[in-house]
Amino acid sequence: MRLHTVGIILIFKKKYQTFLHLPKKGITFARIFVKTWRRGTKIPLILYLKGMIAKDRVKGLVLSAISGTAIFIVDVKVDSANLITIEVDKPEGITIEECARISRAIESSLDREMEDFELEVSSPGLTCPFKVMEQYRKNCGRQVDVVKQDGQKINGLLQQANEEGIVLEVKTKIREAGQKRPQTVMQTVSLKFSDIKTTRQWII
Repeated sequence: MRLHTVGIILIFKKKYQTFLHLPKKGITFARIFVKTWRRGTKIPLILYLKGMIAKDRVKGLVLSAISGTAIFIVDVKVDSANLITIEVDKPEGITIEECARISRAIESSLDREMEDFELEVSSPGLTCPFKVMEQYRKNCGRQVDVVKQDGQKINGLLQQANEEGIVLEVKTKIREAGQKRPQTVMQTVSLKFSDIKTTRQWII
């Protein structure tokens, strides 16, 4: 990876940490290297800085690229090495071609001479937990695995999803009075998002 040195700051302190921001470029500069000339005395620290791409800027570029489509953002991450990871999806499932189109749109809006980066655009993995409401709505009518905050696991058919929580249709065994064996019945279970730890699509 190329290293672009954009400035040197001399600080007469033993410990120093700072972050700078350029609103027009959406670049945040972070400390990546510190060198001291002596030990045990108040001597200059030399900080070498490199460009970091702001997450909000990347998210804005994704929103622009998917405007007018059914595609939605699942997650956007930018690490300290400028590895940009974007997860997108849509109700009927996103294609490789759509991911490639989004990737090209983002890459064309970033300047590699100023901001060296790696870019990955993909759909979320089938075994990954849901992160946004659109994923719940996409999976209505499908089996899901839910883990509650108390550790209880529930498997059921996702019937509804709103801002408050979800409704599942769950198979439950109940023994009626006078019956020797329990009978399997379908019950409706409502869960608030505050009670849910993770929700995943059920994989056979």
